[in-house]
Amino acid sequence: MRLWHGKVPVEKADEYERFLIKRAVPDYSSVDGLLKLYFTRKDENKVAHFLLITIWDSIESIKKFAGDEPELAKYYPEDDEFLLEKEKYVSMYQIFYEK
Repeated sequence: MRLWHGKVPVEKADEYERFLIKRAVPDYSSVDGLLKLYFTRKDENKVAHFLLITIWDSIESIKKFAGDEPELAKYYPEDDEFLLEKEKYVSMYQIFYEK
């Protein structure tokens, strides 16, 4: 499982949601090995937190999407218009049980 977190000013959050669906969903979905995709949002005061959760069949599949260093965050040029900062790393977890 790969988790990416980003923060956007709340007044830009709806537009960023639309951007992610239009730009990021097709990008993630184009990679064989993607099993599940969850794009989540939580608004806190003036900041909207986005957590993108992706479930993959293997580390090799993640590398097809993110490159040889899959723990490094992947960004699109348009992210500069929205994000308050660009976190360098994502979090990655191995799923050991699912129901």
